[in-house]
Amino acid sequence: MRRPLVRIGLALGALLCLAPTPGDIGGCGQAARDLDPVAFFQSKQSIECRRCQECRIRTPLCEEACSGAELPEEFPEGCFPLVHDGTVCLRALLQASCDDHRAFAGDPPSVPSECNFCPER
Repeated sequence: MRRPLVRIGLALGALLCLAPTPGDIGGCGQAARDLDPVAFFQSKQSIECRRCQECRIRTPLCEEACSGAELPEEFPEGCFPLVHDGTVCLRALLQASCDDHRAFAGDPPSVPSECNFCPER
């Protein structure tokens, strides 16, 4: 009587071992896709300007974000963030407190850890 249960258990275990790990598919059930730098930098600039206005922050970074300054069209050489990375970064900027955003927009600006997907070597 126990043999069928053992076989079922082994079959289920084998199926679970065949499933991809979260990192293999980009996490959160998404396929791994490269982040579009133009769309990312436009979204980031818009969020930074809005947060600067909401928090009444006046720094060079805020002035630049709200002036519609020219944005990079590519990530630094050797940097290949995924769409998921960009989403996490933008959410962190949106959800940051005004005190945190003052540090992000300070002189010199700091980078939220969620947005540091292309660290300098």
